[in-house]
Amino acid sequence: MGQLLKHKELILRALEPSDLEWLYQIENDTSLWTVSDTYKPYSKDLLARYLENAHQDIYTAKQLRLVIEWSAQAIGLIDLFDFNPKHKRASVGIVVAAAYRSKGFAKRALNLIVAYAKDTLDCHQIVATITEDNSKSIRLFESAGFKRTGVREDWVFEKGVYKGEYFYQRIL
Repeated sequence: MGQLLKHKELILRALEPSDLEWLYQIENDTSLWTVSDTYKPYSKDLLARYLENAHQDIYTAKQLRLVIEWSAQAIGLIDLFDFNPKHKRASVGIVVAAAYRSKGFAKRALNLIVAYAKDTLDCHQIVATITEDNSKSIRLFESAGFKRTGVREDWVFEKGVYKGEYFYQRIL
């Protein structure tokens, strides 16, 4: 992936088998389940099998998950998913560990993955969905040039409350 996925000490890299314990912690963090539509814990065995297949090409798997690494420390994940080469678009999702939030890492990672999607995958647009109450993600995506182009009313049901979900696009 070369220099395209690197900004100073921040690197977007492929998942490695050695990431299993860290991935297990992230995937089983219940505070993140709303944004990932997760409903149950992941076992280490299931995640180990996922890591064995994580090498699949984005054109086959229609997704790409990369580790956000800073100073040789895994600090988050960024995903391209619902990749559609015919229509030249993909969705993006990002999570940064709590200790590394609000330090600019997410924006740098997002800019790197957008450049990769444009320059390497020939995407015309990247999209993201964000619940209306996630002000930090809204600020992140808007600061990275994404525009709110729609809203899905009462789209997410969490803890007895419906939330709207905003649809963001960035034309590349």
